[in-house]
Amino acid sequence: MGIVEGLTEFLPVSSTGHMILTGHLLNFEGELASTFKVVIQLGAILAVLVLYWKRFWGLLKISPAALKRPGINIVHIFVAMIPFVIAGFTIYGYMKKHLFGPTPVLIGLVAGGILMIAADRFRRDVKAQTMDDITYKQAFGIGLFQCLAIWPGFSRSGSTISGGMLLGTSQKAAAEFTFLISVPVMFAASAYDLYKSREFLTTDDIPLFLAGLLSAFVVAKIAIVAFLNLIKRLRLSWFAYYRFALAVLFFVVLYL
Repeated sequence: MGIVEGLTEFLPVSSTGHMILTGHLLNFEGELASTFKVVIQLGAILAVLVLYWKRFWGLLKISPAALKRPGINIVHIFVAMIPFVIAGFTIYGYMKKHLFGPTPVLIGLVAGGILMIAADRFRRDVKAQTMDDITYKQAFGIGLFQCLAIWPGFSRSGSTISGGMLLGTSQKAAAEFTFLISVPVMFAASAYDLYKSREFLTTDDIPLFLAGLLSAFVVAKIAIVAFLNLIKRLRLSWFAYYRFALAVLFFVVLYL
């Protein structure tokens, strides 16, 4: 499960979808499994912090002069988080209760794939070649697209990269910005879920959780570097085709 989380968290293929489907196949479901999935997400978050620590350290240096200089600053991150935070507090609980299952995941995989193909076909002229070229308006728009990831199977990175491309960013710039904004969002969501699931945490489960967290951390570091290299050569549509194939495979396994 940790390997699956690390491989898929930052690829546009839906880590939540993969985790739900993998848990279903492994018969690892229920409250303990849900808490476990939250804990190992922290491993993936740590991978981003390690890889981008200089960038995050720079974001913490807030000053009027820093906010006026070209490049990404803390305001970009805050602006991109606003829509997701609002959506999270209003509909996330309902979505998690009623839609975190195999069938909604299959729907999300297909719908997210269609969005990615549309982003490839209808992308705007690139105005933001690098992450530092992204404007506040584009950051807010990417944050709106991130709200689609509340539906399991849609994919946070798939939604935000597609949104960035439709709003005029390069594929790589959108991917790197996705990594940055994922950290506060994922950390907040994980902390909230852990607080809600605190009664299911026991010291006996520590080895289980550590194994998942460490494997997710190591694999996520490798996956992020590999993805940034892949995205220079592969169009977003290739990941959409993978999602379609995965949806068909799991439909056959689960329902036929």
